[in-house]
Amino acid sequence: MAASATTTSVEGVIAGGAAGVVVETALYPIDTIKTRLQAAKGGSKIQWKGLYAGLGGNIAGVLPASAIFIGVYEPTKRKLLEMFPENLSAVAHLTAGAIGGAASSLIRVPTEGYGSFLLRDLPFDAIQFCIYEQLRIGYKLAAKRDLKDGENALIGAFAGAITGAITTPLDVLKTRLMVQGQANQYRGIISCAQTILREEGAGAFLKGIEPRVLWIGIGGSIFFGVLEKTKSILAERNSRKVRIL
Repeated sequence: MAASATTTSVEGVIAGGAAGVVVETALYPIDTIKTRLQAAKGGSKIQWKGLYAGLGGNIAGVLPASAIFIGVYEPTKRKLLEMFPENLSAVAHLTAGAIGGAASSLIRVPTEGYGSFLLRDLPFDAIQFCIYEQLRIGYKLAAKRDLKDGENALIGAFAGAITGAITTPLDVLKTRLMVQGQANQYRGIISCAQTILREEGAGAFLKGIEPRVLWIGIGGSIFFGVLEKTKSILAERNSRKVRIL
């Protein structure tokens, strides 16, 4: 059932929250490994213990942030698609993703900080949802039918993997700034980028790209698969209520 075109804000909140919790729980260990790889210098060994440490706190932030994001994204997307010509649908999706991300910053920023949010999360959200929506549009036009659950998940995987690769340099910068603690090795984003380039070379900006692409690719599959399925279930349930009334 094609639920995305008629998803209400409430349905978006529920679907977004569910998708966020499922994907965070499933992929938290991979994210932990990726962060440790990026933070490691030289021949430092990676610690494999405590891969689920901090999961509860993350879910406490992910649940409302994902719920708010989709709750804002869906109606914003519909409104922008009405305003923009069809050949600019990508701009509408990119803008809706950025607006949804900005709304979710009410939850994310207190837990992660504005620097982290603006550096990586906002561009990531906008790019990922734009790629996902554009891939869905192209696939639906080619298939000439609504997409099945597995197809939504597969498209989500591609969107996540592509976005993960594109934004890896931003993720490396964010990670380095976070783990420096009180050392203050970097004075800011530009200082961090210059130091990495000078001391480690350009290749360091792609450090951890393999687990990141894997993590976000699988995460995109789970997130968008759960998101579309939940939206479909909610839309079908509401449709039955209307028929009964």
